[in-house]
Amino acid sequence: MKAAALTRTGTFEVVDVDDPTPGPGELVLRVGACGICGSDLKSYKSFPAGAVLGHEFCGEVVAVGQGVSEWRAGAVAAALPVRPCGSCRWCLGGEPAHCEKADLLGLGISAGAFAEYVRVDSALSVPITAGLGHYGALVEPLAVGLHAVAAARLRPEDRVLVIGGGSVGVAVTTWARRLGAGEIVVSDPAADRRDSAAVFGATAVHDPSAGPAPGEFDAVIECVGAPGLVQSATQAATVHGRVVVAGVCLETDPLVPIVSLMKEVEIAFAVYYRLQEFAAAARALDRGEIDPGPFVTDRVALDQVGDAFTRLEATTADRKILVEP
Repeated sequence: MKAAALTRTGTFEVVDVDDPTPGPGELVLRVGACGICGSDLKSYKSFPAGAVLGHEFCGEVVAVGQGVSEWRAGAVAAALPVRPCGSCRWCLGGEPAHCEKADLLGLGISAGAFAEYVRVDSALSVPITAGLGHYGALVEPLAVGLHAVAAARLRPEDRVLVIGGGSVGVAVTTWARRLGAGEIVVSDPAADRRDSAAVFGATAVHDPSAGPAPGEFDAVIECVGAPGLVQSATQAATVHGRVVVAGVCLETDPLVPIVSLMKEVEIAFAVYYRLQEFAAAARALDRGEIDPGPFVTDRVALDQVGDAFTRLEATTADRKILVEP
């Protein structure tokens, strides 16, 4: 099969690799689409040559492994990008991403879905309708947003600050609106992201270059992953406010605890999602409860992956770019 693999110089090239074969309890999907994630942009240059990235995907079942009875060839699915042990406390509790033996797809070791085919765990695959098409790749990033909002324990009419209007930020904004938040302020230095925030449910926007967001917030969800933003989030929270850190920060980020201490702020971190959150995101898309169109700004072929990464690193005008092998 064809795959977009990393080179020793940190670029992408289309190469021929072996087709995946499903083991017991596994499926092979013909990839319909795979999104480029912000975490891919931050980390891809540190991955080894030959790595095949891509963890936001959907596709058609083309092969079914031994012992799988609930799936048939021709079905369409989105799948969690992880192959876990299936028997530890995290797997049994519906949190396979925390499995100590988890094999994470598209993160530098096992092949992801910037390829024609991808091998997945059948028990962690959820059905979607064929009519959803390439938008099925949005199940994964929407599940990320739902998990972050769930961690914030939103209450009706809560005042919410979303730090960052990128792909994670708009997924968080979408779920905050659906789950009954009152005011939802999206803070982002990029004017184009502020201008489009209302499409995803924001009631107001904020430019951080103009100073702190006005007022105090019941919940603050940090979706960028840059030094200084956890401190900014705690400063924006009200007394007994909840801060959720969903941004992927790869640098040291100092925090002055007295700010959180005096307000008794709760700080939580959110990564990945639970299986039921992934399934809930798939159902919302399938039922038309979330409009997928505004999330996607372009679709590219495998031989355009490198150009798409370069483009996303240089601009904030694009949202999700989907790779269609």
